[in-house]
Amino acid sequence: MAKIAVVFSDGCEEVEGLSQVDVLRRLGIECDMVGLDKLDIQGGHDILIKCDKTVDDSLFDYDVVSFPGGAPNAQHLRESVQLAQIMQKRSEAGKWNAAMCASPIALSKYGLLKNAKWTAHPDFKEQVASENPDATYVDTPAVVDEDHKVITSRGPATSWAFAYALAQAVGVDTQKLENGMQYTYLRSHIND
Repeated sequence: MAKIAVVFSDGCEEVEGLSQVDVLRRLGIECDMVGLDKLDIQGGHDILIKCDKTVDDSLFDYDVVSFPGGAPNAQHLRESVQLAQIMQKRSEAGKWNAAMCASPIALSKYGLLKNAKWTAHPDFKEQVASENPDATYVDTPAVVDEDHKVITSRGPATSWAFAYALAQAVGVDTQKLENGMQYTYLRSHIND
């Protein structure tokens, strides 16, 4: 069975992190909520998030490790030496790593976006692009780079697209849930 970890720290975008956890668990994927350095996380909009565990070397055992955004959260993740070392080892081993909204700045600092296709919240596009001049920015809701095993996304409204991309990366068919959650309907009627 596939296992995915979502890493949270204070100031995270709650909807981005919890959307991932919700969708993945609905699909029957084991999904752990991991606090960067503590179990109780204060989200960016004053929602308290209770994590299952904190960051340790067991992150290497997950099929995907994913970061929600939120500028303070992204900065905390970016500055964590422990997390950087784990994520770099995961990348070297060909494991999937993912980040959305502001958090591609963490993957960028870790060196995981070199030559990769990626996206991010527009406010962070310039920073990531300047740190990764050979990478390719793609202006879509979610970007899956098979070669570099990186999944990125843009912001709160793209949370479901991102969550479905994570599940698809580990071989799970998401179509039935996309229909049931009205995501398919939303995609085809967003401009109505």
